Amino acid sequence: MIVPAPLIEVSGPPRERGRAYGEAARERVRLGIGHYSEQLSASVSREGMTALVEDFLPTIDAFDGSYLDEMRGIAEGAGVAFHDVVLLNARTEILRLAPKVATSREAAEEPDGCTGLVALPGITADGKLIHAQNWDWKRACVETAVVLKIARTDGPDILTFTEAGALARCGFNAAGVSITANYLNSDRDYSQRGIPLVLIRRKVLEQPFVALAMHAVYTTQKSASNNMIVAQADGVAIDFECAPDETFQVHAEDGLLVHANHWQSPVALGKLKDTGILTTPDSLYRDIRVRDLVAPQRGRIGRDTVKAALFDDWQTPWSVCRPPRQNLGGVLTATVATIVMVPTDGLMEVAMLPSEQKSFARYTLAMEELIRAAPAPKRAVA
Repeated sequence: MIVPAPLIEVSGPPRERGRAYGEAARERVRLGIGHYSEQLSASVSREGMTALVEDFLPTIDAFDGSYLDEMRGIAEGAGVAFHDVVLLNARTEILRLAPKVATSREAAEEPDGCTGLVALPGITADGKLIHAQNWDWKRACVETAVVLKIARTDGPDILTFTEAGALARCGFNAAGVSITANYLNSDRDYSQRGIPLVLIRRKVLEQPFVALAMHAVYTTQKSASNNMIVAQADGVAIDFECAPDETFQVHAEDGLLVHANHWQSPVALGKLKDTGILTTPDSLYRDIRVRDLVAPQRGRIGRDTVKAALFDDWQTPWSVCRPPRQNLGGVLTATVATIVMVPTDGLMEVAMLPSEQKSFARYTLAMEELIRAAPAPKRAVA
């Protein structure tokens, strides 16, 4: 039986809320640590893993030292080593930086997939922005996911769907700022040491204004490429295709923004090499499928429209909604979750392993009074 991701509510200063988080998610944190530690053990010793983590600590501390305090609290609450919690928050980078024992590029790289979308208020049935995604990753993460609600005194409250022990993944805050993220790969990756992607997403969710959230994505140095869609409930969304040292923009077309796991910006494609298609060839049509399913409903788009598109099983198992299957490197992957958010309503819905069950659990966040611009005009429907 697939159980919903548990809701964990925390508050207080970083170490205190981290400790509460670790206590509440103890078993899931330990499962996640065991999973990634086992994967790393094939190519690096425990001492080597600790050294990889240590290399990131000064970088994280310079970015925001409170994140290390929160991770120390998580470790204390879960009864695990601090370095193991840092591993959970930098697992994308550490898994790639560890020495590889695989015999092929495909086996060495285990891409974190995803198909993300935003429908702007001008094309939805009720005039409210919808921000959603499928998270495609390892099947084992169905049992390590949580929804974390953070009550803050120094900024807007946060609701984020994430791996247990990690500080954020996708979500929104009480100021209406939302984010989803997708794997990208390029020939510039891992040429420099940057901020772990998890922490950039958390920084986005801490911002009271979307300009500051976009600044965090646009300017923060990264180790690897990534795609991040940042939106604000009143009706702005920009897709940021991020190389480690440069960021490119993709904008909505007629109110609809869809992105999978390949580069779309013509500027980006003229400056770098997209190396992700080697491991995610289905990305080439996943965004097309979702766009073609949603676009004809402009003016009538609701959560059910978005869910149906993200559940699309055309060309299964190489489909938008991926059933558990081995990727090109032989790793068991799946669409771990479908996440649908309506930040104006403070609503997040999550369906775990949607290829096998399509029921959603609901999570809510009390929203601040949003600063509203003039209502977006409704688009004519042919």
